Amino acid sequence: MDQQKMGEFLKHLRKEKGLTQEQLAEHFYVSSRTVSRWETGSNMPDVSMLIDLADFYDVDIREIIDGERKSENMDNEMKDTLKKVAEYAAEEREKRHERLRTFLAGSIALGFVCRMLFGSEFVGRFYGVVPEDICNNITSFTSGLAVAAFALYMLHQLGAFDKIGLWKKSRRENSK
Repeated sequence: MDQQKMGEFLKHLRKEKGLTQEQLAEHFYVSSRTVSRWETGSNMPDVSMLIDLADFYDVDIREIIDGERKSENMDNEMKDTLKKVAEYAAEEREKRHERLRTFLAGSIALGFVCRMLFGSEFVGRFYGVVPEDICNNITSFTSGLAVAAFALYMLHQLGAFDKIGLWKKSRRENSK
């Protein structure tokens, strides 16, 4: 999948409709920066958004993924389309999962290091250099960050983000 080609195609479709990035962003309840990232290929919309974009632009999802219009009937390529959509969804899910795993691991490591350096039993190492209340604030912040990272990771594992996406989609459809 060529993300840059896909982004150029999304840009072309938006311009065909005579919309600005801001107008498109407002229609789909995303930021204009998100639309810009789609169009440069640096970030791609999730699968549910791809479906919405295909409906909005009146094109096939495969056309968006391939980054070009298809003129002939594509019935015999339905398996290929479904496979590409499934691969795309798996890639996006894995990217999100990897980012959350990295955030969780980094937060825990940072919390551990800060606890070792600034924790109450080690304040003596920095006595006179770093005040005790700052040491306590640092350890509290990094502990909170680790807990928040763990909560986000668990919400992801439980599928809460997917449910929120579905809720947002149904809300958009009801507001039409």
